[in-house]
Amino acid sequence: MEFKLPTETIELPSKGLIYPEGNPLASGEIEMKYMTAKEEDILTNQAYIQNGTVIDRLLRSLVISKINFDDLIIGDKNAIMIAARVLGYGKDYTFTYQGKPYTVDLSEIEPKPLDENQFTRGVNSFPFTLPTTGANIEFKILTHADEKKITQELQAHKKLNSESSPESSTRLKHMIVSVDGNTDQKSIREFVDNYMLAKDARAFREYVKEFQPDVDLTFFPERSESRVDIPIGLSFFWPDA
Repeated sequence: MEFKLPTETIELPSKGLIYPEGNPLASGEIEMKYMTAKEEDILTNQAYIQNGTVIDRLLRSLVISKINFDDLIIGDKNAIMIAARVLGYGKDYTFTYQGKPYTVDLSEIEPKPLDENQFTRGVNSFPFTLPTTGANIEFKILTHADEKKITQELQAHKKLNSESSPESSTRLKHMIVSVDGNTDQKSIREFVDNYMLAKDARAFREYVKEFQPDVDLTFFPERSESRVDIPIGLSFFWPDA
């Protein structure tokens, strides 16, 4: 017997603008299949859960398009994760926030507004002027490959000092590609550690959060005047947990 799995086309928040011409991701969309028993085996694999690779392995299994997973920027990967949850267990996601249960419709989650005028197709490099010191930096939007390098670096820090957790500064060192035109990695790391003011770092992080392509993973809690992040817990991919 011949079986054909249903698939869906998923639009990427970046619209493919970040990826160079010729990269399959430059089309701005990917094809994914529905979750099967094979993917449930991945989700329940204790070794994958313990080493923190379970979600990545799941997404790699579901994406049919011939892409290099390491090329994905984080916002596009988030969109794929949401789609995987919908295709696997449906659109309704129930969670607890401040002691109250909430249910959101994941199919209604939209990409954040994207100003395409600020992007040059295939170029992952963007300018920002630090508001306090006036230093001009260039930064890139982190990819899955960058996230793996950051994780490895943080793990190495922890081995040297179990109380050390320089996650914020480490991420900045991987995002910033030049300072006042200087692209030397050693100089950039020294700048982040010794010369980047805390209020400049905060302003930069807030700018990147609004600027980079992503999905809007927020909701309005009861009696709240502002949106907050949807907590992604065990029940996201393990609804029976």
